[in-house]
Amino acid sequence: MTTGPGRLSHEPDELLLGFTRAVRAAGVAVTHDRAAGFLAATAEVGLGDRRATFVAGQATLCSSPDDLGRYAQVFEAWFNSREGLPREQPTTPSTPAPTDLAADERDGDDPGNDSEDADLLAATASEAEILRHRDVAAMTPGEKARLAAMFATLRPRPPLRRTVRHEAWRRGRVDAARTLRASMRRLGEPARIEWQHRRTRPRRVVLLVDVSGSMSGYADALLRLAHTMTQATPGTQGTQGRAARGGRVETFTVGTRLTHVTRALGSRDAERAIAAAGDVVPDWSGGTRLGETLKVFVDRWGRRGLARGAVVVVFSDGWERGDASLLGEQVRRLRAVAHRVVWVNPHRGKDGYEAVQAGIVAVLPHVDDFVAGHSLATFEELMGVVEGRSRA
Repeated sequence: MTTGPGRLSHEPDELLLGFTRAVRAAGVAVTHDRAAGFLAATAEVGLGDRRATFVAGQATLCSSPDDLGRYAQVFEAWFNSREGLPREQPTTPSTPAPTDLAADERDGDDPGNDSEDADLLAATASEAEILRHRDVAAMTPGEKARLAAMFATLRPRPPLRRTVRHEAWRRGRVDAARTLRASMRRLGEPARIEWQHRRTRPRRVVLLVDVSGSMSGYADALLRLAHTMTQATPGTQGTQGRAARGGRVETFTVGTRLTHVTRALGSRDAERAIAAAGDVVPDWSGGTRLGETLKVFVDRWGRRGLARGAVVVVFSDGWERGDASLLGEQVRRLRAVAHRVVWVNPHRGKDGYEAVQAGIVAVLPHVDDFVAGHSLATFEELMGVVEGRSRA
């Protein structure tokens, strides 16, 4: 493309993809899907907006707080040394040349740049915080692209259960057998008292995601949440540093039928996992027969052991077109075999909401927790409820 004042020296996608490669070379784990997400987000916010471009790249390319500093440095170096995106080529002789500007930044002679970067990072943090509390269903495509990257900030941990076995520990109850053996090795002389406590193992988590028409605005975000929980480390570190096993996340979608999507969500790449789940779910944005589909789950999966002793999380607004009493009865049956039942309603945290829907009224007596689920902030709170750190 022809260059000149106010003109682009490269095709936009070529320049932006070059930037993603530079970010990867700086040590940020930029995958192909994250790069594609960056291009899509930038197309939504517009290439001429420097701040929006910075935020779009930060949200889609960075996956941890450690990446933010590297990303900011590469962004400044890359776009300050190239004309066009998102800063236009200088048109006046009094403006420092790009090479001089880069040298000034390396020498730290321009304190204004530090102030500008600090203001930019502060504004970015503020925008991210606002996005965390936004209703998912009301977001624009660009905001949803940024939100998808922010799911990496969630740190789900499985709930724990105690086993019948014991292990050595620094306190708890006296381990008489080990204490006696230690005394015998000392020919009957008193020995140090040994202690023990019961081991813990991760408890299974079962997610039931409503994908009916009334939940269509939240279905993508909820499946991303399920993918994040599925990809989290299934075991937790035991008291002696050993990884405890046994906990895993099982995900089903409910609507007009029940679909097991755990295998589809097995890919570590979120976009591929969501696409795979979409391929196996036949009733996207369809009707709602929660009572019937929950009956299928309890009959085929719940009583057979998958939900027994598990934390079962139901994501639904409770809009039941069928018999609400049937829905209440199935949740009662589910509660009888599960360790806890958590009902997540996207409208729960909104101003003026009242639990008057027939389906919600029917299930409330049989659930342990009734929580909100319409934003990233509420998803983070849900992690604490599932783990058992907080109760709604």
